[in-house]
Amino acid sequence: MSDAIQGRSASSAPDANASGGVDAAYDEDRGLGWLVFAGIMLSIIGILNIVYGIAAIDKSSFYTANAQYVITDLQTWGWIVLGVGAIQFLAAFGIWAGSEWGRWVGIISAGANAIVQMFFISGAPLLSVSLFAVDVLVIYGLVTYGGHRRAEA
Repeated sequence: MSDAIQGRSASSAPDANASGGVDAAYDEDRGLGWLVFAGIMLSIIGILNIVYGIAAIDKSSFYTANAQYVITDLQTWGWIVLGVGAIQFLAAFGIWAGSEWGRWVGIISAGANAIVQMFFISGAPLLSVSLFAVDVLVIYGLVTYGGHRRAEA
């Protein structure tokens, strides 16, 4: 048996966690890794979106030639990706600061970026699918563990 289980007294009930019992100290940092991951990924994706947005605005040869976009042209999607990237980069700092607005801006911007990447898929298919997958993980981390510390305080 583990030390945590052996260290419990006979009066410890399973609901002791809810009232700050024996195991409360072990759960204090639960999800912290997901929040750090979400902040790091939002900052990286934000920087990538800013760079790729500028490249799309400039009509760089990086993107697939003669691609047909769902709604409009490459330059418009470049402006959209640039804006979402700037918001994501700022949201990362809010997440690292532990603010509630950072969590919500991170969730909304990751969701918006996931949708934008699916529309942008004809320009850079592998990049769009990869960023979509990371956005889903960021949303999971922020929704599941983003409000954890605030609920305990």
